Amino acid sequence: MTLSFLQIRKNYQLDDIEPYEELLQSENTKPVSILVPAYNESVGIYGSIRSLLSIEYPEYEIIIINDGSTDDTLEKLITRFKLVKINRVIRKQLDTKEIKGIYQSTLYPHLIVLDKENGGKADALNAGINCSRYPYFCSLDGDSIIERNAFLKVLKPIIESDDEIIASGGSVRIANGCTIQSGEVISIGLSNKPIVIMQVIEYLRAFLTGRVGLSQNNLLLIVSGAFGVFSKRWVIEAGGYAHTVGEDMELVVRLHRMVKEKRLNKKIVYVPDPVCWTEAPDSIKYLRRQRKRWHRGLFDSLWKHRKLMFNPKYGSIGFVSMPYFFFIEFLGPLIELIGYILLIVAVFTGSIHFEYALLFFLLSLIYGSIYSMSAVLLEEWSMERYPKVRHFVILFLVSLTETLWYRPLTVVWRVEGMIEMLFGKRGWGEMVRKGVSND
Repeated sequence: MTLSFLQIRKNYQLDDIEPYEELLQSENTKPVSILVPAYNESVGIYGSIRSLLSIEYPEYEIIIINDGSTDDTLEKLITRFKLVKINRVIRKQLDTKEIKGIYQSTLYPHLIVLDKENGGKADALNAGINCSRYPYFCSLDGDSIIERNAFLKVLKPIIESDDEIIASGGSVRIANGCTIQSGEVISIGLSNKPIVIMQVIEYLRAFLTGRVGLSQNNLLLIVSGAFGVFSKRWVIEAGGYAHTVGEDMELVVRLHRMVKEKRLNKKIVYVPDPVCWTEAPDSIKYLRRQRKRWHRGLFDSLWKHRKLMFNPKYGSIGFVSMPYFFFIEFLGPLIELIGYILLIVAVFTGSIHFEYALLFFLLSLIYGSIYSMSAVLLEEWSMERYPKVRHFVILFLVSLTETLWYRPLTVVWRVEGMIEMLFGKRGWGEMVRKGVSND
């Protein structure tokens, strides 16, 4: 948290001195291909593309990959963006499922749609990489709403690094409760559902404290699949996206592994300011499904690259990042659940000192709330995405309840993910989108 505070303050001061708009005229600004895998995204895809068409960036292309959708995603794209079928040579550098058709918008020539057989998110992204023309690509979720200047901000470190930085990730915020029209966030709000508000707090904490601190020391193992920019050359050399549950994390770990083995000085960074808004699950059913999947994906990545663990060849990645994600992020929920069970047993057997138990409970409540509210304060102080005092009060009050209900729930769900992993469960599971944009 301390490292994050200092780094965000440093970036905040630099932003005033070096406005991002100057990059619009810079000859060093890299063109970028924006890849949007879409599977049954009919509800939110139009708003997402509208937001991409209005971004502030000198040169880019948008490639929507329709991954065998069974709804009317493709039909909606063809109708609304006046798509026509074209012939385009694709250099197949990564293996993917068959491409059935390539479409181009007559309204926006830089908008391309690939229609392919279903192969999963990783396969769709690899197809998009094959089709892309530019040296950098950005992966975005099909239900995401991007801020106008987000690409200038997320690509700034890459532009200034002279190829030292090979991947850069931005922040993801919860769009539920916001007013979004034609792919643009008109006003920022909060959902009236506590389970969504808790996710807002959780995202702020994960991105503004965890990822900033890890990024500063080149320890970052996750660039969010909802909003990340990569050097195409290095991703292709690493073999592209793998067919795992957590393909975004697995790729980042593989990139770290590759550059360490080649003894190269390359970095993967997180930039807190550029924001991508996405729809969060607003029901217990789908949030539980998401968290189980995330935990299985975490283990997939760690197990596939277990060779890095405590291996001096991989430096701080092997001695800090991998152990942290294994012992704290992966095993932590199991240890915590055992603690809950032992606490309940101790209460019924009378082997607990009630006064000390109450004291530790209050300390836990205060610690968790201070940590959560520090992230909210960092957000308000540095980026001011939630300017209303009412929002701040709601976030504070809800964060006080996290220890009582939300954290135990996520612990149980993540342990369920571990059990599913032991039984060999694969796949993403169905996620229903309601859409956050008013077309």
